[in-house]
Amino acid sequence: MVLALMAGPAQAVKIGDITHLQGTRTNKLVGMGLVVGLAGTGDGNKHAPSIRALAQLHARFANPIGALEDFRNVKNVAIVTVEATLPEHGAREGERVDVFVSAEAAKSLAGGRLLLTPLVSPNADDPRVMAMASGPLQIEDSARPTVARIAQGATLEQDWVHNYVALGRELAVFRNGGANRAAAWVQPDAAYVTLVLDEPHAEWAVAYTIAQSINEEGAIADETGIEAAPQIAMAFDPRTVIVRLPEAERANPAPFLARIENLSLFMPATEARVVVKRSTGGIVITGDAEIAPAVVTYKGLTITTVVPEPEPTPENPRIIEQDFIPLDPQKKGGAKLSDLVDALNQLRVSAPDKINIIEQLYRTGKLHATLVVEN
Repeated sequence: MVLALMAGPAQAVKIGDITHLQGTRTNKLVGMGLVVGLAGTGDGNKHAPSIRALAQLHARFANPIGALEDFRNVKNVAIVTVEATLPEHGAREGERVDVFVSAEAAKSLAGGRLLLTPLVSPNADDPRVMAMASGPLQIEDSARPTVARIAQGATLEQDWVHNYVALGRELAVFRNGGANRAAAWVQPDAAYVTLVLDEPHAEWAVAYTIAQSINEEGAIADETGIEAAPQIAMAFDPRTVIVRLPEAERANPAPFLARIENLSLFMPATEARVVVKRSTGGIVITGDAEIAPAVVTYKGLTITTVVPEPEPTPENPRIIEQDFIPLDPQKKGGAKLSDLVDALNQLRVSAPDKINIIEQLYRTGKLHATLVVEN
């Protein structure tokens, strides 16, 4: 499948559609627990950590075990690692998330149940128990019975809240900028948020346009109607736009951020880009992907055109055959990659062959576009 998206007039999109606030990310919670109820596929007496953990569990519930040898034939227990992923916008106390469980030594976790297990942050300096996990295990892939999932198996014990606002002195661009003019724009005691452009839109032209739109848009004002400072936003690199919060908005930045995210942005002409995916044969062409004057021959390809006589008849056309594809034969420049794709489609060229031709054009410098190859 080939999809060609040609450049047209600039179109309006919302800033929030192509950016996200720095600090928006998923987070992991981890823990170690015991799975019980296995049908003889547990760790067994050769895995000492499991035996000790089981003995400690018995002692906790007022049923101490005199000697670890008492568990020498226990094979229905396994020690496991437990992991949960919190949503990118954080989570609140009482919310439930899925849990993934992995065995350390057991042959299979099928039929097991995770005993109540505390989950903590991977940060060793944070000792808080953030969630508790437990429940019956579900094996999702029979070829990997040592990995299981518990749907909605962890309950948050505390809020996990992201912080999107930072003081100027906390920004990396301020700490590392030195005498850089852009870094000098940052005020150490002012409050800032950072807009991160999504990777497909990460270009200087787009970042600059976002900053200018925020600076020039009259709708960006505090709640009293007083317009913000002329320059409250600056593009620092193709993916980063830093925005200074007006003083009146610092106590409650939500309305200000909502107005920024809903600003209409007239997208500039972006770079030509060609993305090919080898596994599926997909080709996506965006922007004005042009080709320098070239002639392509490949595996004996043949173009067949039918040129009618002055008085043509369907039964008597004149046939012209050639085993090459001319691209911009007059060498005027400006031939589009989509023209080549159209010709290859007429020739019924397979997707892998189309991808090979595009890669050859790129390697020889004839393809004026960024090429992204995915497996």
